[in-house]
Amino acid sequence: MPVAGVYDIENNKVSEIELSEAVFGAEVNEAVLYDVVRMQMASKRLGTASTKTRHEIRGGGKKPWRQKGTGRARVGTIRSPLWRGGGIVFGPLPRSYAYKVPKKVKKLALVSALSMKVKEGRLLILKDFPMDEIKTKKFKEIIDRFGLKKVLLVVDKTDPVLEKSSRNVQGIKVIRSEGINVYDLLNYDHVVLFEPSVKTIEGALLS
Repeated sequence: MPVAGVYDIENNKVSEIELSEAVFGAEVNEAVLYDVVRMQMASKRLGTASTKTRHEIRGGGKKPWRQKGTGRARVGTIRSPLWRGGGIVFGPLPRSYAYKVPKKVKKLALVSALSMKVKEGRLLILKDFPMDEIKTKKFKEIIDRFGLKKVLLVVDKTDPVLEKSSRNVQGIKVIRSEGINVYDLLNYDHVVLFEPSVKTIEGALLS
């Protein structure tokens, strides 16, 4: 069972915590990581592209010229797809690109992502992050103390002071443990877990 140090905001090791081997020490499955990230990216697509067919375009009610006797091809409407300004054939319409993968696959991908961070030495556990007031400068000083740049902070409960202090710092994202996801884990260089959130994550992934 892997053991990790727990640090305070002064970068002092204050204790140790045992991590679940099944969550933080599993084998990394890159194929599952790819599948889940692809699913998340597809779900983010807006799918709002829209075109009009010949029946939706305004105008074209009058027949341009009579059917016979002109020597020209027969035409019923100037809104035909063959004409400039006409309708679009099989053009894009609003749709959802979202799809789902099995829950077991999602859990396996999360386990793989967390285990990868542990093996790469990019996972840090903090005892807490006490802040009495909203101070971006103070928040940045604490992050710089650990030498971290692109950081995902996983908190155990909503902390408005911490969230507001961090939102103007580039490369920082704060999420609750319930919202942890594969894309964010892979997108950020370092993951910082608050000590209480470790057990929350383990409980969710082992259930």
